[in-house]
Amino acid sequence: MASLVGKTSSLLSNAMVQARPKFNVFLKYAKVELTPPTPGDIPAIRQGIARLISGARTGAWRNVTVREGWLNTLVAAEVFFWFYVGECIGKRHLVGYKV
Repeated sequence: MASLVGKTSSLLSNAMVQARPKFNVFLKYAKVELTPPTPGDIPAIRQGIARLISGARTGAWRNVTVREGWLNTLVAAEVFFWFYVGECIGKRHLVGYKV
């Protein structure tokens, strides 16, 4: 039994050593990507919305490559799924009202 505990602890410490660099990379990107917008970001957000509206009016969405279209679809799906994750967090359970 003592050898099992010793092997388990060495396995856990080895896993922690190997996971630390990946966790540090995750934290680096999480600090940038998961922060709320600052007041300095508002002009860039307005420009992006204005570009989106003007592109819809002029038909620029028709001149998108397949790769860009696929990436836009994936981004839209990500926003859609994060919305539902936020709904589940907000109501504090998976089932409830129909969304």
